[in-house]
Amino acid sequence: MAGVNKVILVGHLGKDPEVRHLENGTSVASFTLATSENYTRDGKKVEQTEWHNIVVWRGLADVAEKYLKKGELIYVEGKLRTRSYDDKNGVKRYQTEIVADNFTMLGKKSSQNDEPANGNDQKNTDEPSVDYSSDPGDDLPF
Repeated sequence: MAGVNKVILVGHLGKDPEVRHLENGTSVASFTLATSENYTRDGKKVEQTEWHNIVVWRGLADVAEKYLKKGELIYVEGKLRTRSYDDKNGVKRYQTEIVADNFTMLGKKSSQNDEPANGNDQKNTDEPSVDYSSDPGDDLPF
């Protein structure tokens, strides 16, 4: 039986996407996404925030560059990918990130209960309705 590697997140962008263009013209964008959960411990409300590194490729990276901004609420689907690299001291480091297959813009961060700023979950009509597929394949470096 084959395994399943599927991630679904809804959170706020921690920064504007950083976009790079590889020598072959392929676009890759990366950004952080914050997800929070609330729970009660010893009678006190506690909020725990997790930060996720998101990577999008090709057409999806171009859409991210054009439309995504810090603080916006988005829905992301993708898969976990762990890569390794040697740091400046020659120590092998590992980084786990979500390679997104698609995302949906839900709205801007609101001051009340993290609801979308427009008060509903519908997309703004001037946002793109294009759903790009984003698979980096094995031929592209991470």
